[in-house]
Amino acid sequence: MNTAASFKRGLSAALISVIAAAAVSSAIPAVRFCTVTITSADKKVITITTEIADSDWLRAKGLMHRKLLDKNRGMIFVYPHEEYLTFWMKNTYIPLSIAYIGASGKINEIYDMKPIDTSVVYPAKLPARFALEVNQGWFRENRITPGCRVTFNGCLGQ
Repeated sequence: MNTAASFKRGLSAALISVIAAAAVSSAIPAVRFCTVTITSADKKVITITTEIADSDWLRAKGLMHRKLLDKNRGMIFVYPHEEYLTFWMKNTYIPLSIAYIGASGKINEIYDMKPIDTSVVYPAKLPARFALEVNQGWFRENRITPGCRVTFNGCLGQ
């Protein structure tokens, strides 16, 4: 086999791989953040920094495959309209709590979720437009309960 021809084929294959990788990486949305405030049951204003999951891809990925979530950090899942949401913990190693939040910003319900357990799902009993995942126990520690108000400070168009 001709060495020059072999080199050209290898170079062509490498170039195609680079172009394909660039196309895939450009399709992955950049991580954006939002500072959310929640008025607790005892009327304290609690602030949390959240990653925004507002596309199908980001919502599907969520917090999967992570081993750590910093204190006072979370992920806010944003949907186009209120609907009955259901979450599970596939490939999610961090014990999490989830709050389902209506379009008005009121927390409807809160659940503690068990890591990695795909045998359990966590369906919302009421329609929700947002879901906020945080480290398990964070809502309890901050006295945040159903009925508390969430403010998105304009970062979600809210």
